[in-house]
Amino acid sequence: MPVTEYWCEYAWLPGGVAEGVRIAVSGGIITAVDRGGPPRGTVLAGLTVPGMANVHSHAFHRALRGRTHGERGTFWTWRATMYHLADRLDPDTYHRLARAVYAEMALAGYTSVGEFHYLHHGPGGTRYSDPNAMSAALVAAAQEAGIRICLLDTCYLTGGPGRPLEGVQLRFGDGDAQSWAERVDAFRPERPDVRVGAAAHSVRAVPPEALSTVAEWSRQARPVAGGRPEPTAPLHVHLSEQRGENEECLRVHGQTPTELLHRTGFLGVNTVAVHATHLTENDMSTLGSARVRVCFCPTTERDLGDGIGPARRLADAGVRLCLGGDSHAVVDAFAELGALELNERLAAEARGRFTVDELLTAATDHAALGFPDVGGLEPGAQADLVTVNLESVRTAGAAPGGVPLVASAADITDVHVAGRPIVRDGVHTRIERPAAELAAEIRRLVGGVSGRLM
Repeated sequence: MPVTEYWCEYAWLPGGVAEGVRIAVSGGIITAVDRGGPPRGTVLAGLTVPGMANVHSHAFHRALRGRTHGERGTFWTWRATMYHLADRLDPDTYHRLARAVYAEMALAGYTSVGEFHYLHHGPGGTRYSDPNAMSAALVAAAQEAGIRICLLDTCYLTGGPGRPLEGVQLRFGDGDAQSWAERVDAFRPERPDVRVGAAAHSVRAVPPEALSTVAEWSRQARPVAGGRPEPTAPLHVHLSEQRGENEECLRVHGQTPTELLHRTGFLGVNTVAVHATHLTENDMSTLGSARVRVCFCPTTERDLGDGIGPARRLADAGVRLCLGGDSHAVVDAFAELGALELNERLAAEARGRFTVDELLTAATDHAALGFPDVGGLEPGAQADLVTVNLESVRTAGAAPGGVPLVASAADITDVHVAGRPIVRDGVHTRIERPAAELAAEIRRLVGGVSGRLM
């Protein structure tokens, strides 16, 4: 198999930043990493870091950006616009929108996305002839945009404890957890760049007995591309995003959401709890003991006014941290990792809460999406390379080791996914005009560009 060589001006290796690094790639896999040699092969000027993982995404929320700030942008204006949008999507429109969103992610240095997917059915809950048509649309969109996807098929059964789904929410539900599991079992895109994982929307939307069913589904071995078994699938859940969720769970179940998840067998090494903003000390200890991951989505959490989660205390308790873009109010992996540190500084009134290595590790945690061989520049890893310009107005003069804290998505020049060039010189190689595609599809879905806020 032929070998392609890349020479990186600087590269973020497992031991830190190194200068003059040669990376050899064969079949999409890094076969060798050498330091100090002369330039040869494809020269990547700047700082090359591992590809980044957007662990938590709702692709259709991207159409809300800049449109939910009427009446000062309350949660209710955001929610009303989100439901209006969800009611208008079908497999074709969702494919077009998601394709452009995933292209935006690639331009921002994301090489894998975890799509927390609950928009399953047609208006009013009617079934498409292919019950997984919306899932297939998302997978096709990611493949066309050139990034990996973990399709986190989300169980969503109630509008709250004891309350049925209604209105737009009817599109989200399968009736019961067993029907959800049977539908997901029928979706088997056996490709190396696709995983199918499980998710429970939240303890509000999935009753306790159904939480156990979803967790059990994730732990049944299933074949992936090449026929090898995957012993567990990723298992995700929204957790304690808002205080009201905790209060309702305590009132109905006599437990915090974390305690309820623990009781139903939901917590384990394949579990990713998203947000985990409002936790008790016992919650943090439970999550750490179970070796779960927590996915922070700082730009969305601040956009929705959710609060600042206890990231440092969770990490100290043994929780593994990762990062997501969630509603895509911003699509910028550097903004997410920078906000993880800066939010901690504000909450603790102290600097230096995480090292840059810790922040970059959280930003490149593809194992949270079922891709454990992605996220490092070392032999045996998939060749996901993201190169950052060191001469922009943001990065000029910065030490390479500090660049992740000062760079933005606009500074990314080149992105390779498993050795394939997806972005060259800041231009997507597969989708000619992602911005134009985004603008056109969002106009069709939510209206014109009159400047009116919803």
